[in-house]
Amino acid sequence: MGRYSLRHGTIGAPIEREPGEPPCYTDEWKRSNPDYVVYLPQEFIGRDTDNVHFLVVTTTKGNLIGTWCQGTYEAADNSCVVMARSEDGGETWSAPYEIDGPNEARYHCAFYGFPIVSGSGRIYVFYIKRQEHCDLKSNSHGVMRCRYSDDEGVTWSEPEVIPMNRRPWDPPDPKAPPNWIGWVNAIRDSKGRWLWAFGRWNAHRDEYPKDRAFLEFVRFDNIDEGPDPADIEVTWLPDEPVAGLPKGGMEPCPVPLPDGRLFMALRTSVGSVYYSVSEDDGATWRPVEPMRYRDGGERVLNPSSPPPLFALEDGRFLQQSHNNDGSASTGPQPMWGRPYSFNRRSMFFLLGEYRPNARQPIWFSQPKLFADSDGVSAGVQNRTETGTYDSLTELDGKRIIWYPDRKHFLLGREVTDEWLSDMEVPAG
Repeated sequence: MGRYSLRHGTIGAPIEREPGEPPCYTDEWKRSNPDYVVYLPQEFIGRDTDNVHFLVVTTTKGNLIGTWCQGTYEAADNSCVVMARSEDGGETWSAPYEIDGPNEARYHCAFYGFPIVSGSGRIYVFYIKRQEHCDLKSNSHGVMRCRYSDDEGVTWSEPEVIPMNRRPWDPPDPKAPPNWIGWVNAIRDSKGRWLWAFGRWNAHRDEYPKDRAFLEFVRFDNIDEGPDPADIEVTWLPDEPVAGLPKGGMEPCPVPLPDGRLFMALRTSVGSVYYSVSEDDGATWRPVEPMRYRDGGERVLNPSSPPPLFALEDGRFLQQSHNNDGSASTGPQPMWGRPYSFNRRSMFFLLGEYRPNARQPIWFSQPKLFADSDGVSAGVQNRTETGTYDSLTELDGKRIIWYPDRKHFLLGREVTDEWLSDMEVPAG
C-alpha cells in the first residue's frame, strides 16, 4: 500500500477519499506516513477505538498473523484479544477475529495476547484472561489462556488454561491468579527453544517493592512439536529475581546474541533504557544497568515507555526510543492524566551492532526519527504517542515495523537499507 498525503477532516463530516483508500472517520492515520494499513477504527467512539500491543509474526507458509488488544479504551470492561491475517505480505488484511473477550461476564475481559508459530506450523496465541478472584482494578490479573490454529488462523481451537507457577509476590489467596503482563514476541534461545519475556507485579505484598515488576520468562520446551495446550511443557525463569531494577523497571525485551547469550532491554521511569545480559538462556541475569550508545558513552534516553529491541536477519539490531528523558511533556493532559503520553510521541530508532568483547555487547548509532504524531492527538483518549508496543517482520526482502499510532490506528512502515545507510555505529 502506497503512502498517502494527510488531509485534515472534521469528526462527523464527510471526507473525500482517493480511489482505493481504506475507510476511516479521520485522515489522521496518514500522519506517520505508513506503507501498510492493518486496521482503522470506523468511528471516533466505539468498541474498537483502542488498539494496543500489536504483534505480527510470519507463519510457516509465509503468511502474516497479527494479534492485538482491542476495546473502547485501554483496560475497558469490553477489552478483547483479536487477530487478523494477511496472505499477501501485509498489503491487505482480514477483518479482526476475536480470540477471547468478555463473553462470559462483564469483567471476564481478555488482554495482551502473544503469538507463537511452532515448528509444526500450528499457531498458538497466549493471553491474559480475567476471571473470578481477580483484582478488577488491574488489566493484568488473570490466568494464562491459549488457543491454536492449524489452518493459518482461519479457525481456532477452544480456549484452554496454561497453569502458571506461583511466586512469593503473587496474591496471598491461592485462588487469585498472578498480576502479570508482557508485550513482546517470543524469541528462540541458544538451543532453539521458544522463550517469552514478561513482568510479574507485586500483588499487595508489603515486603516487596510496589513500583516495579519482577522480570520473568517462560520457556515453551516442546511447542515445536505442536502439542495440545494441556501437553505443553513449560519452564519458568529466572532462578532468582533480576537484580538492580530501578523505579519503573519492567516490560523486558530480549534478543539473542551471536555468541548464544541473551541481551535484554527494559523500560524504566528514570529517563533511560536499561539492559542486562544472560549467559545461560535466561536462568540468571547480570544486574541491570543503563543502556549506552557504547561502553562509557551517553545513556539511551527514553521516558516511561517500552523500548522495543529487534534482532535483524543480517545480524544487526534496531533499538527503539523516544529520545527524551521524560521531561518533554507539553500540551493538554490526556484523559487519564498521564503526561508520558506526550513524551512518547516521537518514534526513533538506533542501529545496533554486536561487540563481542564489550561490557555492553550491542553498541548503537545516534537515534534517527522514524515516525511522529506531530503532537496531534487522536482517539477517545486523546493520545499522541506513536509506535508503542510494536513488532517487526522480515519477509520477501522487506523489513516492516508494525506499530499502533496513538493506540488507535494499526499501521506498518518499511525500514529500508537506504533509510539505515547513514546510521553509523561506533567502532569496537
